[in-house]
Amino acid sequence: MPLAKLNGININYKVEGHGEPLVMIMGFGASRSGWFPQIRFFRKYYQVITFDNRGTGKSDKPPSPYSTRMMADDTVKLMDFLKIEKAHIIGLSMGGMIAQELAINHPHRVMKLVLACTYARQDETSGDTVELAKFSQLTPQQKFTAIVGLAFNKPVYGFVFALLARIQTRFMRASDRVGIEGQSEACRLHNTLDRLPLITAPTLVIVGTGDRIIKPVSSEVIASKIPNAKLVRVEGGSHYFSLEMKKIFNREVLNFLQSDAPSIN
Repeated sequence: MPLAKLNGININYKVEGHGEPLVMIMGFGASRSGWFPQIRFFRKYYQVITFDNRGTGKSDKPPSPYSTRMMADDTVKLMDFLKIEKAHIIGLSMGGMIAQELAINHPHRVMKLVLACTYARQDETSGDTVELAKFSQLTPQQKFTAIVGLAFNKPVYGFVFALLARIQTRFMRASDRVGIEGQSEACRLHNTLDRLPLITAPTLVIVGTGDRIIKPVSSEVIASKIPNAKLVRVEGGSHYFSLEMKKIFNREVLNFLQSDAPSIN
C-alpha cells in the first residue's frame, strides 16, 4: 500500500471504491484493517479512505508527544495529498476524538460526521469505564492488550482478538512501543467538551449500550453539546460493535450519510 509523506512522517493509506469521499479514522493501537467490515460495505457507495494513524501499523512511529489535534492535522494533510476538498468523516474510539478535532478546527473539510464509541474528555461523567480503569497502572502495551479483551462482548471474539493482541505486544519493537505510548497519552489528554458546539457538520453519535471500555453516557454528553446531533444507542453493543454487529452499524451509518440532514450555519 502507498505511503504519503505528511507532517514530516510517512502515513500508510488505501483508497477503495468510487463516489463521495468517506474518511475512516481508527482507534487506539489499531491499524486501518480494523475497518474491514466497513470497507467491504461502504466502498460500494463511497470512495473509502482508510489509513494507519501515526504510531500504528505501517505508518511512522515518531517519538511523543502525540495529540488528537495533531492526528486530526495528519488526516487533513492526507486529504490534501489526495486532493480531497471535503469528505464524510467517521471516527471510532480514539478515531472519534481525532474526528472531533478535525470537525472543530477544519469545519469546511467535513460533509457529515460520525462519532462512534468515543468521549469528549475524561471526567467524573465521561471517559473510561470502571472496568477499564482497573488497568490504569499498566504500561500502555499491557493496557492495549486489556482494551482488546474488553472491546468485545461475544466470548469468541474477545478470546481470539485478546490472544492476537498478546502475541503482538510480545513482539513489539521499540518504535511500536513509542507509538502506543504516544497514542495513549493523546487519549488521556483529549478535551473538546467546551468546543463541541463549534461543530457545524451534520453529526451522528452512535454507541453500544454494552461498551465496557468507554462509558456509553459519554456519547450522550457529546450529542447534547453538538447542535442537532443525532444519537443512536445500539442495545447490547460492545465497544467494537462495528465488527460484532456490523450489519446494524453499517445500516445506521449509511442511513445517516444518505439522509438530508442539514448543516448548522
